[in-house]
Amino acid sequence: MVSDPAGHAGRQAWLHLVLTPGLGPLTALRLLAALGSPERILSSARTALAALVGPALASALTRPDPRRDAAVAASLQWARQPGCHLLALDDPDYPRALLNTPDPPALLWMRGRPEIFARPALAIVGSRAASADGRRNGAAFARATGNAGLAVVSGLAAGIDAVAHRGALDTPGGTVAVLATGIDRIYPPGQRALAEAIAERGALIAEQPPGTGPSRGAFPRRNRLIAGLARGVLVVEAAVRSGSLITARLAADLGREVYALPGSIHAPLARGCHLLIREGALLVESPDEILADRAFADLGHATERAGGGGAAVSTAGAPPPAAPAADAAGAHEREGKLLAALGWDPIDPDTLMSRLAGAGAPQSPDGAGAVLASLGALELAGRIERLPDGRFRRLAPP
Repeated sequence: MVSDPAGHAGRQAWLHLVLTPGLGPLTALRLLAALGSPERILSSARTALAALVGPALASALTRPDPRRDAAVAASLQWARQPGCHLLALDDPDYPRALLNTPDPPALLWMRGRPEIFARPALAIVGSRAASADGRRNGAAFARATGNAGLAVVSGLAAGIDAVAHRGALDTPGGTVAVLATGIDRIYPPGQRALAEAIAERGALIAEQPPGTGPSRGAFPRRNRLIAGLARGVLVVEAAVRSGSLITARLAADLGREVYALPGSIHAPLARGCHLLIREGALLVESPDEILADRAFADLGHATERAGGGGAAVSTAGAPPPAAPAADAAGAHEREGKLLAALGWDPIDPDTLMSRLAGAGAPQSPDGAGAVLASLGALELAGRIERLPDGRFRRLAPP
């Protein structure tokens, strides 16, 4: 653990790795898979690293960088505070659920109680401008599922996120808030008191280092962590063009269950939930329906869902799996469309998704998870780079 000097020394290598500009989670995983540990990565020759990640990133990893060194020192100092933790992939307290995702962060900054990650989790998300009924429903579902032992995960936003955190705060399951900023930068600022309560009784986690402010590109990455931490995602209220729907679709792409509360056909904030239900999400009217679903079978309340299909995308009538040659052709076509949408200027994920979807459409037809996976593959192939602010930039061929 980071409280002893040896732990701090080990975390220094992890920090050097993840704070190197331009090196994203998938690239870090590729290096770790090839070389085994951050210490072995950093002791490798530049030529060996270049063979794995290209000369630019190899140079960034091995050359002196005073700004990176200062950020490493600041994080080590931060981790010496009570209740502050640096959770690397090799840490026994690292959230196991994230290891079942395509790009788990190599390192998380965390405040609170690490043992909460051993509990099964439900994400509860929804509109920032929630109705009174939506707020009551979000709090009630969080309280009931938290009392059943589920950790309630959300994103600390106003509206549904906030009432979900408050509803679960004092339950046996507790609550986890995932930040899109650094661990020391609460956004929105009005949530600071709630964040402190969560840090005391639950957990705050961040993928970005201390001092990182909010940026547009960070929120989709935050949403993928919310989806990855949980066995299922409940959407309480959401418009059709909503970050909550991105979280739900990321969850579906990860094989998590998706649940949605229905509402009036005249309510704009019910339309996103109705869209998810049409796509295959489970319509729920009480917390018991979530607790009885197959995602939480080990709690002793499971029932089989009719049809046995996927969480949020119905497979009824789906065509048979494509042959390998067709898969390769399809992947090549998707890559071409993605590169065309990227253009040559830096672009944030939200803008990219809008370009892919076309005018007026809420999401890429390929799914948010598929797009993020394709971006990771292009990054590994040296076709694009991830900028420190979360945007992507296409690279010219060598």
